[in-house]
Amino acid sequence: MPAAVVVVGVILFPWVFTLYMSVHDWKIGGGHSFVGLGNYARLFSDERFQWAVLRTLYFTALAVVIPMLLGTAAALCFARQFPLRGLARTIFILPMMATPVAVALVWTMMFHPQLGVLNWLLSTVGIPPSLWVYEASTVIPTLVMVEVWHWTPLVMLIVLGGIASLPTDPYEAAKIDGATPWQAFRHVTLPLLMPFIVVALIIRTIDALKAFDTIYVITQGGPGTASETINIFLYLQGFAYYNMGYASAVVVVFFAIIVMLAMVLLWTRARAKAAL
Repeated sequence: MPAAVVVVGVILFPWVFTLYMSVHDWKIGGGHSFVGLGNYARLFSDERFQWAVLRTLYFTALAVVIPMLLGTAAALCFARQFPLRGLARTIFILPMMATPVAVALVWTMMFHPQLGVLNWLLSTVGIPPSLWVYEASTVIPTLVMVEVWHWTPLVMLIVLGGIASLPTDPYEAAKIDGATPWQAFRHVTLPLLMPFIVVALIIRTIDALKAFDTIYVITQGGPGTASETINIFLYLQGFAYYNMGYASAVVVVFFAIIVMLAMVLLWTRARAKAAL
C-alpha cells in the first residue's frame, strides 16, 4: 500500500493532471476554461513548434550518432594493453563527471567571439574566427560538439564493459580459420557487442531527447529561435509565457514521440539479442 501511494502520488497523478490541463486554456495566476482538443489543434498548426520538433530530431541524431561512433572506437582502443592505460581511461571519462550546467558555463566562455579560447586556437593555425553559438547556421552543430565531449565517455564505458565480457572461444576459432583482424572484428566482435551498443544507443537517445540544461544555459534557445528544441519551447510556454494548458499539450505530444522512439529502440535491442 505505501508503494502504491507513492506511485500514484509521484507518477500517476502528475500525468493525469497534465492531461487535464492540456484540454484547458490554463494561465498561471488566472482562470482556466475547457477548450477540448483546441491546444492540440493549435500545436499542430504552430510553425514554431514544428521547427522545434525538427531541431530536436536534428540535434538528437547528431548527438547520438557521433558519440556512438567515437565511444565505440575509444572502447576498442582502451580494451588493448598499452602503457598508462588506466590513467588514459581516467582522463577520458573526466568530462562525464561534470554537471551539465558547469559544462555549459565553461563552454560558453570558450565560445565567446572575441575572448573565447576556441577562436584564439583557430587564429593560431590561420583559420578565420567563428561565431559558434551566436550564428543560426552553426548553433546546433556547436551544441552537439558540447554534448559529444560530455557524453562520449558514457558510451565508451558501456561498450568497454561489453568487450570485457566477450568469450574467447569465437576468437580462437576465427584464428584457426585464418580470419584477419578486420574479419574477426566484423564477424565476431561487432555481433557480440551489438546488445551493449544498443543499450548505449537507448541511453544516449533518451539523454539527447531530454537535453535542456546545456542548451538553455548556453543559448536560451537563441539566436532567435535557432536552437529552440521541444524542451526549450515547452519551458518558455509554461514558465515565460505562463501558458500552462498549451505547455501541457506539448508535454503529451513530446511523450508520444518518446514512446514511439523507445518502441523502435526496444525492437532493435530485441533483434540484436535474437541474432546472437
